[in-house]
Amino acid sequence: MNPYDRYVLPRLIDAACGMGDVMARRAELVPRAQGDVLEIGIGTGLNLRYYDPEKVRRIVGVDPAAQMQTLARKRAAEISIPVEMVAVGADGIDAPDESFDSIVMTFTLCSIADPLPALAEMRRVLKPGAQLLFCEHGLAPDLSVQRWQHRLTPWWKPVAGGCHLNRAISSLLHQARFTLDELHTGYISGPRPMTYLYQGVALKA
Repeated sequence: MNPYDRYVLPRLIDAACGMGDVMARRAELVPRAQGDVLEIGIGTGLNLRYYDPEKVRRIVGVDPAAQMQTLARKRAAEISIPVEMVAVGADGIDAPDESFDSIVMTFTLCSIADPLPALAEMRRVLKPGAQLLFCEHGLAPDLSVQRWQHRLTPWWKPVAGGCHLNRAISSLLHQARFTLDELHTGYISGPRPMTYLYQGVALKA
């Protein structure tokens, strides 16, 4: 691993994903998790402060970027909920079928190399009727913004941890056989190619 990916990128991601509008979306979404929770792409642990200890028994956080865990472990030590962190990708979750009551995925699907196998794994480990809580940036509805997203993605990926700007999040969830129970979309502040959000709840059909 090169020095940029090991030392610089984790701090940049932590700063970008910890901005005001982004944290406000986390604060809306994460407290809805309950029971045994799997967090996909736990990263530096920015969501941890928002879990409700009266509703959540434990959190298992997976992320292939082990270098993020130093910051995540510090944040895990600040909450009362047990947190286990595993350095593995979302397509290799080591858990039995139907293990989790909730999955939380925020600003992560953009950087998973092959999203459909990862979503299939999430569906496998969710209990019947359980919820996938998601907030992701992705493909905008405006053609002018889409053109920039398609142009920028090949240049953006190497400097942003593999992030794709142009993924149609709701379409991917449908392809993975999730039922969209809630979906809210729109821009937050910042450059439009990076800031069109999909936020909601998907259920295991």
